[in-house]
Amino acid sequence: MLNFTYYTPTKVVFGRNAEAQTANLVREFGGKKLLIHYGGGSVIRSGLLQRITDSLDEAGISYVTLGGVVPNPRLSLVYQGIDLCKTNHVDFILAVGGGSVIDSAKAIGYGVVSEGDVWDFYDYKRKAEGCLPVGVVLTIAATGSEMSASSVITKEEGLVKRGYSSDFARPKFAVMNPELTMTLPDYQTACGCTDILMHTMERYFNGSGTMELTDALAEGLLRTVMENARILVKDPKNYDARAEIMWAGSLSHNGLTGCGSDGGDWATHKLEHEIGGLFDVAHGAGLAAIWGSWARYVYKDCLPRFVKFAVNVMGEKRPDAQADCQAGNAKDGGQAGSAKDDGWSGSATADETLALRGIEDMEEFFREIKMPTNLRELGVDATDGQLAEMARKCAEGVGGCVGSAKKLREEDMLAIYRASR
Repeated sequence: MLNFTYYTPTKVVFGRNAEAQTANLVREFGGKKLLIHYGGGSVIRSGLLQRITDSLDEAGISYVTLGGVVPNPRLSLVYQGIDLCKTNHVDFILAVGGGSVIDSAKAIGYGVVSEGDVWDFYDYKRKAEGCLPVGVVLTIAATGSEMSASSVITKEEGLVKRGYSSDFARPKFAVMNPELTMTLPDYQTACGCTDILMHTMERYFNGSGTMELTDALAEGLLRTVMENARILVKDPKNYDARAEIMWAGSLSHNGLTGCGSDGGDWATHKLEHEIGGLFDVAHGAGLAAIWGSWARYVYKDCLPRFVKFAVNVMGEKRPDAQADCQAGNAKDGGQAGSAKDDGWSGSATADETLALRGIEDMEEFFREIKMPTNLRELGVDATDGQLAEMARKCAEGVGGCVGSAKKLREEDMLAIYRASR
């Protein structure tokens, strides 16, 4: 177990009609002139935006609005938001929507209080020294951005997608009403569930080991999301399942499931960022499409964790240890691997078989919820040149290498992209 600092300053108001408290929360955190930031027409059609503005009007809180956020939020809109906030002396940003809206709001917040180009932060040229306060009314359970320090922005020029993290941008409050997610298309719900799973797995598959309690929390979260995602396939209006997924989304990305580790792997996310940047695919679907190829490429270097995942999350059964060891002795001269952190010791071959079954089980789950498991199923027909371009951009974006389960460099990234076709 490694030393860690756990910091989660976001106030959460959760449950039916929670959005009715938005104006009071804005006032509590000092907001006097707001930018209301949102995406497309769904928050208008549902009446949510009107309910929020009515409550702000009643509370005497002034605001300006900026819609138009799209999946893989664009830098150009961030620039518009920065100018709008500066012109109108905005002192608080209210993000009404999902992760893309929240990420865009955070980027605007950085830009309002900073001189120079906000993209410098996402291009790792400078570090943020502040951010305009951000509050959230969440409408999509997916990214966990409502409680996290991170945001991801796409720069249209060059189709570059980059993430930046700073505690300055952690939202002051997050309003979460699971009913607000009931109008989502099934595909978007599935993408959200996948993103939640991946935020947890990125931390789980690490090379440093972790705390048993942290592992148990992560494993329980993964099982819970999978169980309730299956429920939502059949019953999209199930409030309890929506609530489980929504709360899991926040806990998956607020740092809880990484306590005691080196912070996690994050290679799958970095690989997907280049897919999303070049082909503008849904983030969760892109993660599902690349994960299996990444997992098969790295599992031998992180074998105990993959064995533990197969058993504790995917429900695979361990073979009889004694019988397996005897078989291993007869087959390979007694050289045995060990799933060190779950207490079971089997042959290397048995460990690898178990790990691969766990990977296959997760891919089968993705298919259950209609998520892709390769680029072809994602609808991406990438050329060799495009794969090489993504690998090059990914390597540049991470400073040469990324990963904890296994360190990946450009040639490794290209091999994973090729295997995912």
